[in-house]
Amino acid sequence: MLLGRFPALAGATLLVHAGESVLLEGANGAGKSTLLRLCAGLLRPESGTAVVLGTDLFKNRRTVRPRVGYVGHASMLYDDLTVAENLRFWARAAGVSESQEHAAGERMEIDRRLYDVPVKSLSAGQRRRTALAVAAARRPELWLLDEPHAGLDQGGRDIVDSLISDAAAAGGAVLVASHELDRVEPVVDRFVTVTGGLTVERPRPTERAARSATSEHGHAR
Repeated sequence: MLLGRFPALAGATLLVHAGESVLLEGANGAGKSTLLRLCAGLLRPESGTAVVLGTDLFKNRRTVRPRVGYVGHASMLYDDLTVAENLRFWARAAGVSESQEHAAGERMEIDRRLYDVPVKSLSAGQRRRTALAVAAARRPELWLLDEPHAGLDQGGRDIVDSLISDAAAAGGAVLVASHELDRVEPVVDRFVTVTGGLTVERPRPTERAARSATSEHGHAR
């Protein structure tokens, strides 16, 4: 994947199965957000193989978009529409029912008094809750979350944790890019570091400790 003249992702390899949740970690500029946008069908890959939900992104990346729930740094909401209008618009675009739309708003515990407020008048946390509700209403097969806890209060952050766990338990796949490792590690299955355009699997701390103990035992012998 090229950004300008430089590759943002060069040789990255990532396989995520249904029912799995994966943390993407790495420094700013490592390519985490680019990888999520690529999987969302918002960017076209330059080379290699890119298949999301059985769809070849080189050929039909637009067709994958209705099947994913992408929440990035930008909310992708319409600022001049109210919370309720945004929920309604995106829910209808995804072909979901009104009951799913309402359930998503309730799941994110959006204050009912905010439903008639234009998105441009919301706080950062309220915008984030609305964006997450829009994604939840779609009941995506693949969740792509870029710093999903940003701007949220403790209650909202707890809801995000439950969304990640529930989505994977329901058979969805979840990719979460985050710097808040202590927050996200307990609710995901795998850790992947993005560095230098590559992806490197990282074992859990308990696995590292077990490997270290085995190694020390082996040296002692």
